[in-house]
Amino acid sequence: MCLGIPGKVINTYEQDGTLMASVDFDGVQQAVCAATTPEVQAGQYVLVHAGFALNVLSDTEAEETLKILHDLQQFNANLTEEDKIS
Repeated sequence: MCLGIPGKVINTYEQDGTLMASVDFDGVQQAVCAATTPEVQAGQYVLVHAGFALNVLSDTEAEETLKILHDLQQFNANLTEEDKIS
């Protein structure tokens, strides 16, 4: 199973002939290959896996996914050691 994470495109640029994007993941910026999403523009969200933008997301899709990931993080933070072992 793989997990794609939504990130917001800050800008796009070309590196060695390949379309790239600076993508913000909750305050952390990462270079992402955007060759598979040439239509992407700054301000849009992309779904990223292993450094590649897989597709462009609507704001609603991205926000819903980010909320689920945040809720999962909160759930895990509230687990006791006994819960983790079971």
